[in-house]
Amino acid sequence: MYAYLEGQITELNPAFVVIDCNGIGYEVNISVNTFSSIKGKERIRLYTHLVVREDAQVLYGFADENERMLFRHLITVSGIGPNTARMILSSMTPIELISAIASGNEEILKRVKGIGTKSAQRIIIELKDKLGKVTTSQGSLPLLSNRNLEEALSGLVVLGFNKSLAQRALEKIISSRGDSISVEELIKEALKML
Repeated sequence: MYAYLEGQITELNPAFVVIDCNGIGYEVNISVNTFSSIKGKERIRLYTHLVVREDAQVLYGFADENERMLFRHLITVSGIGPNTARMILSSMTPIELISAIASGNEEILKRVKGIGTKSAQRIIIELKDKLGKVTTSQGSLPLLSNRNLEEALSGLVVLGFNKSLAQRALEKIISSRGDSISVEELIKEALKML
């Protein structure tokens, strides 16, 4: 129903934002990732998803369309509601989520509050094929390439590098050089950047 909202932030915290759109204040539930993206800005555009229940109409907002797309995929999984989907997107970046699903890594998904073994397995089984080739803000990232990314990331973390900085560097390398790059080459290139 609502594709996006654009306006001025009147209230902001990690759980929700109030956006003034021409005199009407919309309260929009957000993930921590979206909070980080919009923090410090006065005017924003949030891509939205409206959930209509018997007792409420709730807006969820996302800083980019990829995060909204992942949210919409998550809520199609049996047992995953909008708040659980938001919790998942608050606990990991979209790239980490795609990587966990692609590699079948239940353990990463089980770290999210409210996600047990069965829920993690359902997410992986139901979404692995649906996500296919996902386009991210860093470009097109095939799911199969994430195994090399994970191994390289693990190696860099063992070497003492900050996980999020190392991941950003690796994603940048994959987007510029393609997904056929080996783990060793990924680590060498990342070491030059870090």
